[in-house]
Amino acid sequence: MGWQDRLTTALQQRQANQLERQRRTLHSAQGPVVSDGTRSLVNFCSNDYLGLAATGGTDLARAAEKWQFGSGASHMVCGHSSAHHALEEELARLTGYPKALLFSTGFMANIGAISALAQRGDLIIQDKLNHASLLDGAQLSRARMTRYRHQDYDQLTQLLQNSIPDAPAQTLVVSDSIFSMDGDLADIERLSQICTDHDTLLMVDDAHGLGVLGEQGCGVRGHFNLAPHQLPVYVGTLGKALGGYGAFIAGEETVIDYLTQFARSYIYTTAFPPAIAEAMLGNIERARDNQLREQLSANIQQFRTGATDAGLPLMASDSPIQPLLTGDSQRALDISERLRRSGYWVTAIRPPTVPLGEARLRVTLSAAHTTDHIKGLLDALTQAWNEAQP
Repeated sequence: MGWQDRLTTALQQRQANQLERQRRTLHSAQGPVVSDGTRSLVNFCSNDYLGLAATGGTDLARAAEKWQFGSGASHMVCGHSSAHHALEEELARLTGYPKALLFSTGFMANIGAISALAQRGDLIIQDKLNHASLLDGAQLSRARMTRYRHQDYDQLTQLLQNSIPDAPAQTLVVSDSIFSMDGDLADIERLSQICTDHDTLLMVDDAHGLGVLGEQGCGVRGHFNLAPHQLPVYVGTLGKALGGYGAFIAGEETVIDYLTQFARSYIYTTAFPPAIAEAMLGNIERARDNQLREQLSANIQQFRTGATDAGLPLMASDSPIQPLLTGDSQRALDISERLRRSGYWVTAIRPPTVPLGEARLRVTLSAAHTTDHIKGLLDALTQAWNEAQP
């Protein structure tokens, strides 16, 4: 089979299995209501949990006047500006760590951290439902990797007891905080204790928890009231609840200094624009408003109560991520399309993003949604669920 045949066959298989991904093009700024060029849609598939993606334009314009566009180089050459430095310091303050290091994306932060921390001969143990970037980082590290059943901390403990590597090899345990497709929250306090008991390094990706959890949105460490050394490698993103762009790793000085020297996805890439870094400071300040989290919590409760009353099969989640399991990919696509025709945008999530047979609708809620937005979605969702082919 030649290259062309391989590519064509793979595409045909995706289409035949109703697994082909399609992009929709926005014709408006991100927000609770968006335009796809033909109609307005109430947006229930964004990760903009606090509604901050539609703020900060004035801050960005002001910062662009000062910094113009590009950073010009990597952080290690001449691309690290005082704007980047100020943002790192503010992120460290927000999350309660001594130091933070900026990355261009959460994917780059995760692969950079894991591939730098773990080495050939080490052992990486991950939750079965961790984000793809965490799994890819483990592969790049060339360390051995195994996975424990989702949130099965007894199995994790057993793996640690049975898999102690010979010195000087080390073990790294990695988990999401809020899992992106299920919406459930890991027991980070228990994970921390297990890792302490087994002298193991813990890394947590708080992409969906930063801004949502903790006082002033400080994230999962604050939510569980852990000291920095109890969650030594913390990853956060600026593109979800904080409404902007970029990512970071926070930790003790030794951890961050080490990653500065050895994280390849940090060293060998151009720094993101300094104007974005400076504008992010405004969104971080806006994210500290606890009223946004109170509104988000009220919206989550309204949706869950309404969905339960309508007999919709909710998964166990108290986060803004509220999945409805359809099982069948075509059914998920059918319901999603019926919702779109009714004016609501809810994405159908299918394998390989989720395991085979676990296709779902992924409803995501925002503090910017109104009571009427949520009521309208529940009405349309109930009708579409009942009318779609089983």
